[in-house]
Amino acid sequence: METPKIGVYVCHCGSNIAGTVDVQQVVEFAKKLDSVVVAREYKFMCSDPGQNMIKEDIKNLKLNRVVVASCSPLLHEPTFRHAVQEAGLNPYLFEMANIREQCSWTTEDHEKATEKAKALVSAAVKRVRYHQPLETKDVPVNPATLIVGGGIAGIQAALEIADAGHKVYLVEKDPSIGGHMIQFDKTFPTLDCSACILTPKMTSAGSHPNIELMTYSEVEDVSGFIGNFKVRVRKKARFVDEEKCNGCGVCMEKCPWKAPSEFDLGLGERKAIYTPFPQAVPNIPVIDKEHCVYFLRGRCRACEKFCERGAIDFEQQDKIVELEVGNIIIATGYDPFDPTPIVKYGYNRYPNVYTALEFERLCNAAGPTGGKIVLRDGSEPKSVAIIHCVGSRDENYHRYCSRVCCMYALKYSHLIKEKTEADVYQMYIDMRCFGKGYEEFYERLSKEGVKFIRGKVAEVTDRALTDEEKGKLIVCGEDTLLGTVIRVPVDMVILCIALEPRSDAKQVAQLFRISQGADGFFIERHPKLDPVATMTDGIFIAGCCQGPKDIPDTVAQASAAATRVLSLISKGKVELEATVAVIDEEKCSGCRVCNILCPYNAITFIEDKEVSRVNEALCKGCGTCVAACPSAAITHKHFTTEEIMAEIEGVLV
Repeated sequence: METPKIGVYVCHCGSNIAGTVDVQQVVEFAKKLDSVVVAREYKFMCSDPGQNMIKEDIKNLKLNRVVVASCSPLLHEPTFRHAVQEAGLNPYLFEMANIREQCSWTTEDHEKATEKAKALVSAAVKRVRYHQPLETKDVPVNPATLIVGGGIAGIQAALEIADAGHKVYLVEKDPSIGGHMIQFDKTFPTLDCSACILTPKMTSAGSHPNIELMTYSEVEDVSGFIGNFKVRVRKKARFVDEEKCNGCGVCMEKCPWKAPSEFDLGLGERKAIYTPFPQAVPNIPVIDKEHCVYFLRGRCRACEKFCERGAIDFEQQDKIVELEVGNIIIATGYDPFDPTPIVKYGYNRYPNVYTALEFERLCNAAGPTGGKIVLRDGSEPKSVAIIHCVGSRDENYHRYCSRVCCMYALKYSHLIKEKTEADVYQMYIDMRCFGKGYEEFYERLSKEGVKFIRGKVAEVTDRALTDEEKGKLIVCGEDTLLGTVIRVPVDMVILCIALEPRSDAKQVAQLFRISQGADGFFIERHPKLDPVATMTDGIFIAGCCQGPKDIPDTVAQASAAATRVLSLISKGKVELEATVAVIDEEKCSGCRVCNILCPYNAITFIEDKEVSRVNEALCKGCGTCVAACPSAAITHKHFTTEEIMAEIEGVLV
């Protein structure tokens, strides 16, 4: 190994470090460390003058190792690696000591903070002596993209990428794209017709030459790595030939059998052969085997008899499609919370207690009542209570705020006032109107005669105490502004339910090798600096699968994910991190412990050689396999035993 010639550079970071740590004392300490040729300080090492200082010393003093003591490597390790590389030094002959987050920000005592900074610098200097030059590898990027989920997030991302001239596979598990947004009546705060906004985008996605719609389909397997994913998709049998069907609707008209409509949340009915809604894309029916009499009893086939194009195919089977893509965007959306377990609200016990999404269908012109807001008996309500935070901000269910509930509750107040003469009561804890135009919408509703009652609802009951309450639903709770317990008799109750992760979110996370938070939503790489990427390179998330958000934020995040994909496609290749694990096949015993433990499925077992091998494109350098290997056959580049032990020794000096 060549004789180490180390340069140490200590950053003031303004007063972030220098306000607690005696930087000059740390520099003088560093000068005395073994193999240190030069030690300097600067107010902002990450600035151009700071980087130039390092570059000049590398060239003039022939440095072959560099240590920078400053902030988190997450922020500026790439910055300094690039600087040393520009000076002709391998970027992995650099080490960073974090004396801001791990020292000055956590240690109030100036003397102790300075001593700790010295220890961290000593550890970095000891460690960097054992660093070896590493080389990164490039892999080509397949320009095709897979998008999973056909709601507004998936549609927006697909159109952005397809408009840029690249192939997109848009996979949706339902018979049509559109997601939850197509179920809505109007959108807040502008009260635009939801279908009027979304339908043109759905049509564009359905007819775009660069988008291949794969509706009524599910991803079954994903393998490979960034730039080169292999995906297996199951296209479920519709029992309708998509090439022959022209969407005339005769089959649905002639079908004599009905079932509850999932799209209308059971408030209306559909036929056993159906499209979910009139504007469905693609506008091709699907036969529901659970309710089709032919599949149940072997008779009927009325749809087949009346289909002039011969598109009905009862023998159709599921089809497996193999795809090769370079990037994946997951936009699987959310599920509405089922309030049945919260028995105090009376859902599924009292017929006129509705969830928010049920009310959307109730007041939608294309819904089961033609847009009329009516009770179960068909009469118009004279009073309506809207209860906030059902399942949200609740220690027993979901601790998080679902963000959209306050605003859609206000929207419902407006729609009820617009279509009926009913009194409207908003039963809220706090009003959270955070977006553009949202506070103004709140003020508008305040002037429309809506009654706002601040307090948690204790119970919805039908037990009347007075003649006025007979035949009504009574909302019991506390008005915290008045400081009194109240009982509000109403005809209808609307529950503002939480947005929660999809029921299959855990399976999706395992399939795509991404992480979930404690709340069940998918975790981004960084909540502020990288909110659409995941820890698996080449896989991005967008929309409510990452957390509750409104339509504008969903569209913005989908566009951001599309932009990240397009940037990778435009490069044509991606550089892989060099700090990965490597297996010495001479030492490998073939025990497969590493195969089982690897969280990224980056290790495969070579049957003919009976040894394991690391796929460097999938490896994230977590070190799990290195620690677990009983044969000590696995080495972690840039985190060798010598480097780690030297770092520990340096801290203890």
